[in-house]
Amino acid sequence: MTGMESILQGGLQGYLVVALFLFILGLATVLLRRTLLLQFMGVELMLNAANVALLAFARFHGGDAQATVFYLFIIAVAACEAAVGLALVIGLFRHRDTTDSDRAASLKQ
Repeated sequence: MTGMESILQGGLQGYLVVALFLFILGLATVLLRRTLLLQFMGVELMLNAANVALLAFARFHGGDAQATVFYLFIIAVAACEAAVGLALVIGLFRHRDTTDSDRAASLKQ
């Protein structure tokens, strides 16, 4: 069996490749995009990549229930983070009329 076939079979490596791809995509979005909303979405992608890796390790090391509970807490925190982050982006847009991170860098006013 080749490396690509083992990834497609759903082994631990396959899940970790997906998690790595999601994390790199999220990191590239945060670093390359100027819009705060897209940067925020990149952070969410990185958080989801960590969740995929956590559940993959939990599944392949005995299906630990504690990891699943931890995953549910991470999802709850991510939902709260999404609400607060979106509120901050909307508030910034109302006061600055932009969501460009470079133009919103000076928040002293």
